[in-house]
Amino acid sequence: MPPKGVPAKAKPAPVKPKAVRPKAKDGDDMTDVDGADHDDWVNTKALVKPDDQLELTEQELKEEFTRILTANNPHAPQNIVRYSFKERQYKQTSSVDQLAIHFALDGNMIHKESDEAQRQRTKLGIPDAHVEPAVSEVGEPVSAAADSEDRGDEAKEEAGDDAGTQAASGSEGGGNKKLTNQFNYSERASQTYNNPYRERGTATEPPPRAVFSGNVTQWEIFDAYQEDFEKQEKNKEKKVIPGRKEEEKARKRLTVTETSGDDVSRIAKAAKIVERMVNQNSYDDIAQDFKYWEDPSDEYRDNEGTLLPLWRFSFEKAKKLAVTSLCWNPKYTDLFAASFGSYDFMKQGNGMMLFYSLKNPSFPETIYETDSGVMCLDVHPEHPYMVAVGFYDGSVGVYNIEKKDGHLHRCTAKNGKHTDPVWQVRWQKDDLENNHNFFSISSDGRIVHWTILKNELTYQDVIKLAMPDSAAEGPDGTKITTIGCGTAFDFHKKNDYLFVVGTEEGKIHTCSKAYSSQFLDSMDAHNMAVYKVRWNPYHPDIYITCSADWTVKIWERGNKSASDKSDAMDASAKKPLFTFDLNNSVGDVAWAPYSSTVFAAVTADGKLFCYDLSVNKYEPLCEQMVAQKKKTKLTHLEFNPEHPIVIVGDERGTVTSCKLSPNLRKQPKEKKGAQAVDPSVREQAEIAKLDKILLMVRDPTENKG
Repeated sequence: MPPKGVPAKAKPAPVKPKAVRPKAKDGDDMTDVDGADHDDWVNTKALVKPDDQLELTEQELKEEFTRILTANNPHAPQNIVRYSFKERQYKQTSSVDQLAIHFALDGNMIHKESDEAQRQRTKLGIPDAHVEPAVSEVGEPVSAAADSEDRGDEAKEEAGDDAGTQAASGSEGGGNKKLTNQFNYSERASQTYNNPYRERGTATEPPPRAVFSGNVTQWEIFDAYQEDFEKQEKNKEKKVIPGRKEEEKARKRLTVTETSGDDVSRIAKAAKIVERMVNQNSYDDIAQDFKYWEDPSDEYRDNEGTLLPLWRFSFEKAKKLAVTSLCWNPKYTDLFAASFGSYDFMKQGNGMMLFYSLKNPSFPETIYETDSGVMCLDVHPEHPYMVAVGFYDGSVGVYNIEKKDGHLHRCTAKNGKHTDPVWQVRWQKDDLENNHNFFSISSDGRIVHWTILKNELTYQDVIKLAMPDSAAEGPDGTKITTIGCGTAFDFHKKNDYLFVVGTEEGKIHTCSKAYSSQFLDSMDAHNMAVYKVRWNPYHPDIYITCSADWTVKIWERGNKSASDKSDAMDASAKKPLFTFDLNNSVGDVAWAPYSSTVFAAVTADGKLFCYDLSVNKYEPLCEQMVAQKKKTKLTHLEFNPEHPIVIVGDERGTVTSCKLSPNLRKQPKEKKGAQAVDPSVREQAEIAKLDKILLMVRDPTENKG
């Protein structure tokens, strides 16, 4: 009979299933050899399919579908905005918290060596001594080694050894054992090597010093100036070539340029920059007004405007001279030239030509002194360094302001010098051989064409202002044609060959370069001398004149010539379109560069008048006293080609700049975002604006014709 021990041993197994584990050697005893249960594991499992399951083919079953799983929270909002105080607006946050908490449980466990744990032990009366129970290597209690006799003895011996070791360590370490590795992590630290500091120093030699002291008196200043003057004279004597002594003496008489010593010339550029910086600080309020100020009162008055005085330019040596002409530089819009002389025949002396910049109103950029009064000047429109000059003694000259000396050419009695003062000069386009040329007009009745050929100034008389109506009889009865005194002229803006001339007798002649013997047209425009003639910058047939007879007149160029014998036709063609009485002698008149209907004039009583024909055809929009002192005559004015300012010169050598208020410079409003208006379109609009006004004042019969 088989032994009954095996099933007897298997009975206690359900009492303590956790403590008893089946061993490999006992596997045969525990195997069930019953034939009925032997084939249970061989039976296949039946697949249960739901009724709605899809029937897929092998190819469809083998098809792979790729799905990318992300850690983003699908319920997290993507459009959270926060207010940014830095940018003062709501900004969308770029990072959104994707964490989703499904379960959270707050525990109440505390660390056993914390202060709170010690307080709880003290309160409950638990001693601080910590005795750990003996644990075997496998992690089971020692009493659980009753599986078998052999294994039980081994377990007892090992447990005894472990308990003895722990007791020994407990007695050595004391009652409170400090565990350094309580949370199963390791602490590691490393310390890098710090390089030692090194001190480095250098000692330089101090710069040499010298103590200087002295007394400055007027005598010492005088001696220093005398010594410097003698040095300059010696340098000039060394430069003189024996064969050109006469030319050198003549050049000394013509111009004396201010030359500084060697020490000053080294720092001239830096000193000029510093001077401009100082002036910018000194005149900061004026600079701010020039850039930003607009008269707010113009919004409440439609037909009036004002002038805001800005910088005032004056030079000590030019205070006794009158401003005879003004001209803006065509390239640098902050730079202008002013000529100085005297209109009094009995008080003639030296003249001067100054170049001022708006960046430095306290002192001129360039100074040229002359032996005769400078009565007019003109800056070349394409070469802004070339300046044509007319003198009171009848000569004309050309200056190059890029050079220190500046003086290039000057005519003499041998090569076409005028016999009377030159009142106006005008540059013209270069000729076919690319030679610079200009024209001049003088009281001797000649209009001369000057051409610069290499190092020579050649001349050609264009026309003589003869007066056929008033021929004088000589002592022997012969008739002598009297010559008119030319005072002003201006060339047509489009047709270079056409120009108008004003005379001292009050006549206006329309002339052409092609005809040197007769005028295209002539008329008695004023009762006294004509001081200025200017073509309109936009309209090709309109020009303006001013005179000492207190009037400013606007004319239209007629198609009728001076040879027409019909007095009625001539009279109708020679009536001015507009006449303005300014109650004093009008020294100068100028059209504004930004509008075809705006012009300004200055008078001898120190007033500046500004008109806009499109706003008021009878009264000025602005009548303002510009002269600093009473009884100061204003002589000339000039509009800036870019900025809304006008400069005015007087007889005391002062140039005053004024800013025009918005009502004085009205222009057609441009729509925001629209493209810039083409210049030709704008020109046609300005011509149409002026023609609309002229239709009201033209003779009806003339309009029909």
